[in-house]
Amino acid sequence: MAIQIGDALPNVNLYELSDQGPVALSTESLFSDKKVVIFALPGAFTPTCSAAHVPGFVVNADKIKALGVDEIICVSVNDAWVMGAWGKQQNATALRMLGDGSADFTEAVDLVKDLTGAGMGVRSQRYALIAVDGVVTWIGVDATGLDQSSAESVMAQL
Repeated sequence: MAIQIGDALPNVNLYELSDQGPVALSTESLFSDKKVVIFALPGAFTPTCSAAHVPGFVVNADKIKALGVDEIICVSVNDAWVMGAWGKQQNATALRMLGDGSADFTEAVDLVKDLTGAGMGVRSQRYALIAVDGVVTWIGVDATGLDQSSAESVMAQL
């Protein structure tokens, strides 16, 4: 069953590109004592993700943080190198672009999307959530398109 409101986020590693290469970050360290927005998507550099999903959070990052959010985290089943390059291409300096290359986080929250038929392997469903001190307070999962997980949808819940 997919993660629900009131559930604790799993403690696994996500990966961020640093000047020294990929760095493992425990989700516990990322989420403890913070209010975070996490949005996840099927893949870096893919059409909807690049043209609408990430840009919405880039444009609205200051507004989201002004509503009491400590971190805005983008998660995708890609490696840290890809997420770092995509973050630069998207000018996503106010976001943390984290790779879930082995889908550990995606599988732990049970929001996997199987795109093996399209040659993309296991990916994440498109969703956004708000967590306070590692506990989900709101989640929006898109069945199709980008309505539940957009930056505007998140701001309406803050």
